[in-house]
Amino acid sequence: MTLFWIILTCIFGGAVSFLFALIFLKYANAQLLNHMVSLAVGTLLGAAFLEIIPHAFELTSDVHQVTSVVLIGILILFVLEKLLIWRHCHGVHCEAHSSDSHFEMSNKGSFVLIGDLFHNFVDGVLIASAFLVNINLGFVTALAIIAHEIPQEVSNISILVNSGFSKFKALSFNVIASVTTILGAILAYYVLDYMSSLIPIILAFAASTMLYVAVSDLIPDLHKKTEIRDSLMQIILISIGVLIIYVIHSFLH
Repeated sequence: MTLFWIILTCIFGGAVSFLFALIFLKYANAQLLNHMVSLAVGTLLGAAFLEIIPHAFELTSDVHQVTSVVLIGILILFVLEKLLIWRHCHGVHCEAHSSDSHFEMSNKGSFVLIGDLFHNFVDGVLIASAFLVNINLGFVTALAIIAHEIPQEVSNISILVNSGFSKFKALSFNVIASVTTILGAILAYYVLDYMSSLIPIILAFAASTMLYVAVSDLIPDLHKKTEIRDSLMQIILISIGVLIIYVIHSFLH
């Protein structure tokens, strides 16, 4: 019966996330997408620093291991992106990274997908862990995660569309990410004792991915708009993104 509630809760969370993403895409336009990228910076940074890294600290006795994984994750992503750029530039006509905006945006979207898959997988693990302790705790934890995922997934959808993905592909990846939540929950239900020590490491890598996307890819794009009005709007939306995560963390956890 516990497994039934775990799976049902994960499916419900994925359905709610998909519904909000669908509503967002239906009424999205270029200006709204640009604003959502600013909001995404706030939610990515907020999720990494206010949710994921602190939670990883709580689950481990070795804080240095968590910070080391975050650092290593950022370096791995840098090397991976550099290798992709290097491979791309060894054709007949080498295209510089700065001039090939489509390639840059594709990389950005790919890294968002990696981070989202890890993040949702861990969410599934956390939901299952809570249900195994207590049914009520499971529902409360699931509610907190769903509330956290709504702005996060909408932001991810905006990044993917802004990176050149079609709306259909962006929504498809949203569904795939939801499936990883179910996989993480089922795996945790059966082998939680064996993988509990890996949770802080998975969390740390998910955080490193979010930090890399926000700081390396999204923020430089925001700097391309130098008008005072645009800059103020970016600051406001980034702050709102952080505030959303903070409110969810403070009142639902």
